[in-house]
This record gives sequence, structure tokens and C-alpha cells, in this order.
Amino acid sequence: MSFTITTQPFGPLPLPSDRKPLTEYILQYTGTGEFAAVIPEFGGILRRLVLRRQGQLFALLKAPESPQALLADESYASALLFPFPSRIRHGIYAFEGQQYALKMNEVSRNNAIHGFVHGQVFTVINQETTPNHASLTIRYDYPGDATGYPFPFALTVTYELTRADWLTLGSNPEADRLCALRISYSALNTGTTRCPVSFGWHPYFTFNSEPVDELTLSLPARKAIVLDGDMIPNGRLPDSRAETFSLRERQLDTPFIIEPTGTTPNGISYAETVLNSDHAGVKLIIGQETGEGKLNYLVCYTPTRRDSVAIEPLTANVDSFNNGEGLTILNPGEAMTGSMWVRLE
Repeated sequence: MSFTITTQPFGPLPLPSDRKPLTEYILQYTGTGEFAAVIPEFGGILRRLVLRRQGQLFALLKAPESPQALLADESYASALLFPFPSRIRHGIYAFEGQQYALKMNEVSRNNAIHGFVHGQVFTVINQETTPNHASLTIRYDYPGDATGYPFPFALTVTYELTRADWLTLGSNPEADRLCALRISYSALNTGTTRCPVSFGWHPYFTFNSEPVDELTLSLPARKAIVLDGDMIPNGRLPDSRAETFSLRERQLDTPFIIEPTGTTPNGISYAETVLNSDHAGVKLIIGQETGEGKLNYLVCYTPTRRDSVAIEPLTANVDSFNNGEGLTILNPGEAMTGSMWVRLE
């Protein structure tokens, strides 16, 4: 039993002539059949995640199944969101006395949405296997040439399939034989001026395609953010305690400011969101590092197809380039870092 990293072509059909063929990197634990699949050349997305619990493997992500579907996808499935997640009103913002206009890629609401690293080519800069984990580190170097964002950066992301006992949360006698996925990111200002940044991740979770209406969701203590008709913040609701509720016939497209739910043994403050399947007897736990400059926001979204639920850790509020809520300002040479994880219980 060991951790391995292998590669394979993604999809049987070629991409358009202006795109190189895509390669999928498979991080796998041969002892259980658990694995994660990453496509560096297309936004560095995590396309597949299969984890094990009670002797059963669970496919946990909804994502495109072919290169053609990947190019046509407008749901940002598993996308890394940088230098901003969610929306910027009209794509317009001011920073240090100057106005900027981003490309509007949500035309129906006249907004810029989810940054611009999705679909970009990341480079593999490191891969490692040990008896306890397999990790893949990828990087995207941005020279500062996109419309409305003249601030160079290097975004580095590490996907690590690791022994599930690394977090040592709760009592799980199988932890030393099961895996979890940990994702770490670092956004480095490689320019000569200060720059505004925020980060997010946009996975759609499921249990082997079980209908969302059969699942329950547990959220940490939080404050819901009220959005206007263009999905831009215009208020907040009172504090809510941690709660669990059924997703049956429930529509979600809501950002939250969340409260920490605990601290890891090495002192990291975190919050966890839990998607539960009574039918499978399994809980899917999505964790995010909290604290100053970390992932203190969360968006939950149920797509109309009702086959998954997006649970999106974010470092900042919607329209953060304008309201400044959660926004990080990096000096030249400074980096913003954080981590997330996915595990079964």
C-alpha cells in the first residue's frame, strides 16, 4: 500500500487548435483506491475526488467529464477564484486613487465574476510521494496584462492526498487507513506596487450523485449577507447559531461571514461545513482556515439541476474590491496564504 502520482491524457477528443492537450494528474492511495485528479493546464482545477468510508468509495465532486464540457462549462466547477471570488459590481473598482475596469464576464448582471485564473495554464513545480501522502504543487505566473488588473502575481496551489489522521479531529478508528484532501494556496505579489487580492474555491459536492434533496447541511455560526438583484451586498442579517437543516426543496445562493468552530492541534483556527447523507451514513466535511487574512467567508449554492451543492470557502465578501470586506492588500514581495480540506466521517 502506497501513495502514487500518475498522469493520463484527459479526454478522448482533441481540444481546439489553440489549446494543447490536457493532462490529468492522479494522486492515489493504492491501499484504499482513494484518489484526487487535477488538471494543471486548465486553471489547476480539482476535477475528481474519491474518498472512502465504511468500505465504500464515494465520488464527491461534480465536474465536466470531457475537454469539450470543460471548455463549455459556465458553472466554474472546482475553479480556483483569484484575484477575486464572487462579483465586482460592473467590474469597476478604485484602488489607491485610481479607477480600474475589469472585463465583465457576467453580462446578465453587468458584473465581473470569479477572477481570471480559471482556465489558465498552471505549471507543475513539484510533486512528492511519501508513505503518508502524495502532493502536487502548481503555479500560475501572471504578468499584469489583463484588463483592469495591472498587478503581477504568482499563485501557487498544493493539492495533498494525505492520511486522514493529520487533523486528529474526533474519534475515527479508520483514520490511519483512510485519506483526506488538503489544499494550500499562496498568492505572492511579484509586482512593484501594492495590490488588492482575495481568494476562493468553487467545488460542487455530492455523494455518488445522490439528489441534493436527500441531504442535510450543517453550517457553523454565521452572519448571512443580503444581496440585491444583481447579487451585490446591501446588508446583513442578525447572527445565526450553528445549525443543521434539510436541503429538500431549499434554494441557496448565499454568502456568509462565518465563525470558527475549533482549533487544530497545531493551533490553526478553522471552521467546518458538513454535508450529510443519511442514506449512505456518511458525512462530508469541508474545512477552511480562519483568522486574519484567511478564509472567513463562505458561499453555499444549490444549482437548479439539484445534483450537487457548491460549498465555497472565500477570503472576502462579494464585491470586496469596492467594500473592502475581507480584502487583503499585499505589498511587493508579500504573500497571502491559507488552507482548506475535505474529509469523510
